[in-house]
Amino acid sequence: MKKTSIVVSILLALAIAVAAHPGTILLNAAGATFPYPIYSKWFDVYHQKDPNVQINYQSIGSGGGIRQLLAGTVDFGASDGPMSDEQLKEAKFKILHFPTVLGAVIPIYNVSGVSGELNFTQKALAGIYLGTITKWNDPEIAKANSGVNLPASDIVVVHRADGSGTSYIFTDFLSKVSDDWKNKVGKGTSVQWPVGLGGKGNEGVSGLVKQTPGSVGYVELIYAVQNGITFGKVQNASGKFVKADLAGVTAAAAAAAKDMPDDFRVSITNQSGPTVYPISSFTWLLIPAQISDATKRDAIKGFLKWMLTDGQGYNEGLAYARLPKPVVEKEMKAIALIQ
Repeated sequence: MKKTSIVVSILLALAIAVAAHPGTILLNAAGATFPYPIYSKWFDVYHQKDPNVQINYQSIGSGGGIRQLLAGTVDFGASDGPMSDEQLKEAKFKILHFPTVLGAVIPIYNVSGVSGELNFTQKALAGIYLGTITKWNDPEIAKANSGVNLPASDIVVVHRADGSGTSYIFTDFLSKVSDDWKNKVGKGTSVQWPVGLGGKGNEGVSGLVKQTPGSVGYVELIYAVQNGITFGKVQNASGKFVKADLAGVTAAAAAAAKDMPDDFRVSITNQSGPTVYPISSFTWLLIPAQISDATKRDAIKGFLKWMLTDGQGYNEGLAYARLPKPVVEKEMKAIALIQ
């Protein structure tokens, strides 16, 4: 009897909430896990600003977000990698890309006797994931880590098992720095990994690395920062070893902003510059160009304008870099394309 009354009370509370906001516009979205912390913050703050707009976001990975958008089961999607020409052709409607924030992918590891920050050359990362560099004391790793006592143990490679924008960014970088990787594996949210164990999400990858001696993996910067995970420096296009931070990510974006294409589909991995962190990326919202429901269309456009202005003020507190001003200005004009 008591259980029944509790259920009735919950249903009554929901009914009152709906009645209090009869004009609520519910937007459903899904996709990238990479920007989930900032998206969650934005959607909550924006709902407080405009109680009539409620955005429900499923953090299911970039691949899932693109699939749901193409299937028409969400109002908009999100991806850490821009949609390919093939995916855009597959769509039954025009899709616009809107960069939202900047982030980074970083290498994590569990090496016996090594607690500090390791340096990873571009060749080392490509070789490890190709399976051609198999020992921690390999000369390619050792030469970049003078004074570090690297063991002769096997390297256990860990990668994402799910379709992931984080994997897209990482494999996009590897494709730029290694012809072998580009020709044998390539870039994508999902690829045929030459070696290694698969973990689902940042949690799965970091969990496997933590419990597997001799392992190496990759996760998003924000995840490593929030969970106190030690991560390595990566050699950039200028030959410098750079630890991922907001300044390095911003430098990567600044180098690419001047050549930003009209559709915003651009890669900023391995940009030139001594302070650039090389595994950096924009992440995008994927918005239909034609939205027949005028209330949803106006709500999405209103959120985009807020996200590109006031919303950017929340980025740095969650370890994301702000969008460059020229990109913001270009995006504000592009919002008019949503009709």
